[in-house]
Amino acid sequence: MTMSMVVAAQLMAADVLQNVYGRDVKSLNGWWQIVVDPYDVGMGYGIYKNAQPASKSDHAEFDFSSKEYIDVPADWNTQRQDLFFYEGTVWYKRTFEYNLKRDRLLYLYFGGANYQTDVWVNGQKVGTHEGGFTPFFFDVTSLVHKGENFVVVRVNNRRRPDAVPAMETDWWNFGGLTRDVMLVETPMAHIDDYEIKLEEGSLTKITGKVKLNLPVADVKVEVKIGDLKLNQKLVTDARGEASFTYDKKAPILWTPEIPKLYDVELKCNGEKITDQIGFRHIDVRGSELLLNGKPIFLRGVSVHEEAPYRTGRCISEKDDSTLISWSKFLGANFLRLAHYPHNEKMVRMAERFGIMLWNEIPVYWSLDWTNEKTYACASQQLREVMNRDKNRCGVIIWSIGNETPKSEARDAFLQRLAQQVKANDKERLLSMAMTIDGAGENASTINDNLLPVVDIIGVNEYIGWYGGTADDCNRHQWNIPTKKPIIVTEFGAGAVAGRFGDRTEKWTEEYQAEVFRRQLAMWSRQPGFVGVSPWVLMDFHSPRRMNHDTQNYFNRKGIISERGQTKQAFYVLQDFFKQKGAFKHLMK
Repeated sequence: MTMSMVVAAQLMAADVLQNVYGRDVKSLNGWWQIVVDPYDVGMGYGIYKNAQPASKSDHAEFDFSSKEYIDVPADWNTQRQDLFFYEGTVWYKRTFEYNLKRDRLLYLYFGGANYQTDVWVNGQKVGTHEGGFTPFFFDVTSLVHKGENFVVVRVNNRRRPDAVPAMETDWWNFGGLTRDVMLVETPMAHIDDYEIKLEEGSLTKITGKVKLNLPVADVKVEVKIGDLKLNQKLVTDARGEASFTYDKKAPILWTPEIPKLYDVELKCNGEKITDQIGFRHIDVRGSELLLNGKPIFLRGVSVHEEAPYRTGRCISEKDDSTLISWSKFLGANFLRLAHYPHNEKMVRMAERFGIMLWNEIPVYWSLDWTNEKTYACASQQLREVMNRDKNRCGVIIWSIGNETPKSEARDAFLQRLAQQVKANDKERLLSMAMTIDGAGENASTINDNLLPVVDIIGVNEYIGWYGGTADDCNRHQWNIPTKKPIIVTEFGAGAVAGRFGDRTEKWTEEYQAEVFRRQLAMWSRQPGFVGVSPWVLMDFHSPRRMNHDTQNYFNRKGIISERGQTKQAFYVLQDFFKQKGAFKHLMK
């Protein structure tokens, strides 16, 4: 392949850079200089150029000084007390040394930044991204020179009515470069995207496809899975694509009890990409949920990406490991990652520990349903997380929304997202967290126009907290006009860790535990009940929770406090999970 072929094809490059953690990367994590810009005037001052006074008679209205640093990845809210409630612009700057090899490409990769991000390298604009939880990257090959370079990033987390999510959330609006920042070096023509999985309808046959960043033919690609004796030598077609089917040795199927992952190597033009991939099949049959053809119950809990003990956005494998360890001690085999895509390392770690995942985009509560720009942003975030996690066998469900108020405009918006999921992934399941319609004091109806569209029904309800008492669950009836499987994606009650009292007294551990007992008994009587993910694993920050006696800007529905204190409801749920088979494989 010649350089002219590369230049001619560059404008056709895709927006995927699969598995950056398995490539040649240089981390830009660490201390970045910052300028807090509450009036958002830095653009007019040329802050992105890092301009300095030309002489003693000149001046500047800003400076990236050695006095003001912030750590990356991390949110700014919990690093500095004066920025705890801050919503607006912060400018970041980092210098780095680089010596790019000849005939190589260099990408500047961000795992996530909340919410709108503008990026400059050596004073030149390289791009903009909207959305706080999905990865993005820019080709900076022509802008990085040998020696010292600098990157300036403007991050703005101000809420907007046309954004996704919009003006109201029940979690903290953590701003900043909250995930890894890296330089990724590749050959000129490289593997941009790949997918390796079980063939649809088979538990033994593996299929794979690879796609280059450029539509170039006759490029050699090698795919190896040593444990399966799979060694495929492929040649790309005119679209820069190649595919294979392999059925000589059946893989050990991934399950929560035996979460088998295979070491995978992909080679192309001198680049070696490493990955770990598991093989499993998820499906529904009537009102049953099937994993590898066998019925399974999802013993789950919902979780926010908020760090235990120190709080703030999760930024390390230690943060992720603590949340997963708590879940495993609970007996969980399933996590609902609410209400946005969590970081890639969390997804991979959960998979290694045998935890199935619900992956959700932040189509949360009310959006500007008729705004095409809003839809485009939601669609983009869905595409980005599906691209990132397409090889993660732990991800079994794509969710397109949470508690969205019903209307014709909302239905049309979600229908389009559902079509996007189905067009791009026929192997995983589609769902959303639906709300209920009251049909009397002791009965509720799930009546949503998206019921025919989803594969599995997600239900959010709070009997015993936002209405009625825990005892009302004893006689409550559910009308669900379909025989699809049901996951109770949310129920719960607030409790202050260490506050004890009567089981009828709100905010006590006893009250929360009683709600869990009654809820679990109620849903166990419901046909099609295949899983549960109560709200929520850990207490987390929320600007809506302002009661000084009980909340102090925390949502207290966690079954564990932010300080790691387990509440009584934790053990109620753990006992229920034992009845559903948790820990049995450890006793054999």
